Amino acid sequence: MTYVIAAPCIADYSCIEVCPADCISPRPDDPDFDKAEQLYIDPRQCIDCNACMEACPVSAAFHEWDLPEKWNNYLTVNADYYERSLR
Repeated sequence: MTYVIAAPCIADYSCIEVCPADCISPRPDDPDFDKAEQLYIDPRQCIDCNACMEACPVSAAFHEWDLPEKWNNYLTVNADYYERSLR
């Protein structure tokens, strides 16, 4: 299972600082950080630790099972971000 970052994300990097799996991007030192609409969790690397959810100042991180229905598409949004970066 994995955590997902959804619409309320303001690209505050509190979650990046606490993630032990280093699975959240873009990072503040990445060239596209300033252009990012939100942050994304790599579902292949997420270790389901809950650290991002606890750190998020706007409650934008959800366990995939607890993702509000209106934001179900963010499962795909997060995964697609990483698929594009692998190309």
